[in-house]
Amino acid sequence: MHAKESSAGSPALTKSGTRSAPAAHRSADPEARLEWLGKAPTLKSIRLNNRAAADLECLGVGAFSPLEGFMSKGDYESVLKHMHLESGAPWPLPVTLSIDDAQLEAIRGSDEVVLLSGDSMPLAILDIDDIYAYDRQVEARHVFRTEDANHPGVAILSAQGDHLVGGRVTVLDLPPGRPFEKDRLTAAEVRGLISAKGWTTVCGFHARNAIHRAHEYLTKCALELVDGLLLHPSVGDGKGEEITSDARMASYQDLVENFYPPSRVILSVFPGLARYAGPREAVFHALCRKNYGCTHFIVGRDHAGVGNYYGSFEAHEIFGEFTPAEVGITPIFVDHAFWCRLCDQMATAKTCPHPPEERVALSATEVRRRLASGEAIPPEFARPRIVEVLRRSFRSGGG
Repeated sequence: MHAKESSAGSPALTKSGTRSAPAAHRSADPEARLEWLGKAPTLKSIRLNNRAAADLECLGVGAFSPLEGFMSKGDYESVLKHMHLESGAPWPLPVTLSIDDAQLEAIRGSDEVVLLSGDSMPLAILDIDDIYAYDRQVEARHVFRTEDANHPGVAILSAQGDHLVGGRVTVLDLPPGRPFEKDRLTAAEVRGLISAKGWTTVCGFHARNAIHRAHEYLTKCALELVDGLLLHPSVGDGKGEEITSDARMASYQDLVENFYPPSRVILSVFPGLARYAGPREAVFHALCRKNYGCTHFIVGRDHAGVGNYYGSFEAHEIFGEFTPAEVGITPIFVDHAFWCRLCDQMATAKTCPHPPEERVALSATEVRRRLASGEAIPPEFARPRIVEVLRRSFRSGGG
């Protein structure tokens, strides 16, 4: 029994004009899936939380290629120290499966286990390579550059189990109840669309907030340079959100339908959850979009940042630690965009000479506050129709 490793569509062109390999996925072929489902009740199991299930989906659909499963100790340590897998392939973030002491005892002696959803649905088979201890503080320092418990990535890490299980996965079914299922295109499906559209160059754009004027401006600037655009927002797991996933997707859908040339845009959902890893996550986002067929990727100021943990341009600078050939996707480095009253248009600090008080820009926190209070959001910051989409979907306090 095996996972079928193939992809539809043509490989993407890299900056040098060479073609990258199609993204390998870890989804079982139909025959193997049936065999494994028959065997699954006889295997010991690990129940996945939402975060691990999202990682499993990314492995299954080819988003995390060349990973074939959750990292073994060798890959894990190499990624922490060198931002490369043991094979030498660039990869900046650990993708691991943690278990606690009770789970360790439950699977002890097993070579393969079934991975279950929260409601006990068999999702995948894990061929165990190793089970190993790890140091949370070391991981936090390498990945997040801080051990501060207030950092959301550190908090997630601190709540994990004490052991990590490494091994290849064979995905049988994707987690049930995933939002926007029709919009969750696999890497192979996106590559197939790119091929069908005849695009040679494609720019990817990642976001975890509702789209606004700055996003629209930056993506349209990129669209002047390439054949097509992949708008690829992360929709999260729906917990604790004030601006809901529904609102974010609705804002993207409205803009694509009304303000982008439809023949030049693909809108799809990125299945991974936020890792809050700042500079390392910027490289991670780029590598994932390469798997979807992108040749270019927009890297914003403080890309994937949180709070004040990372410098404004560290997400740009980290790409200098890799050669263009090994990354295989061209980063487009952009500054923060805003509306300048004196320029009377969208701009960045690279193009606008005017002082900050002439710039219309709101933080995500301020946008949420205004939505909650009913205060106006300037049309220079977001199109009024997008603000209305957000107001209709906004719910104070999340949930």
